[in-house]
Amino acid sequence: MIDLHSHILPGIDDGAKTIEDSLAILRGLSEQGITDVVLTPHYVVDTTYVSTRAANQKLHATLEQAISEANIPIKTYLANEIYIDRDIASLIARRRISPINGTKFLLVELPMSGKYNDFEDILLSLQQKGWHIILAHPERYHAMQADYSKLLALHEQGILFQSNLGSIIGQYDKPAKKLVKKLIKDRLIYCFGTDIHRVRDFTEIAKAKQKLAKYYSDTELLDVLENHPRAILNS
Repeated sequence: MIDLHSHILPGIDDGAKTIEDSLAILRGLSEQGITDVVLTPHYVVDTTYVSTRAANQKLHATLEQAISEANIPIKTYLANEIYIDRDIASLIARRRISPINGTKFLLVELPMSGKYNDFEDILLSLQQKGWHIILAHPERYHAMQADYSKLLALHEQGILFQSNLGSIIGQYDKPAKKLVKKLIKDRLIYCFGTDIHRVRDFTEIAKAKQKLAKYYSDTELLDVLENHPRAILNS
């Protein structure tokens, strides 16, 4: 499996705090069959989660060295989980934030609760500039839980959906579990990720994969867990 969404880069958001935390998480993911991980620290304007691309690249290099020394058989790539903002294009141009592995794909997050009335316009503007949008965990947004047509409209707009593995086993809340099942049934999910923030019971990943196998054929499961995220990494 290729994990497109994680908070493992240490000390810059609400994920791993130290290199030791990062290595423990990566070791656990590797033991669950994950071969590649995209590091997607939060970038949220006007908060403390604003570590720059240059700073993240230095941290990534340090982490890569530690992974090699620890003999963990996993590859890592750099990106950001970018909170919706009108300045996203400018932040990219100023090299403040990172697309996924230097491609034209962006992992974008919306507000969990409440409304953001013009997010469709922001996403469309980014698409018109040549960016491909991957919406992080759409099943978790309250607005989407309340109005499924919003997700259908985004899908029609060409937005790709990345859902969290934990949603299918109730790691979040009942509405998220219900919505991810609907998205699976309608075959709207492009890929899955762990969205992992800290060391936890890694067997949850195996449980989630087993649950997904009840909804997808072997070929479809390979697509959403490996082939589609690989296509993103390779642009």
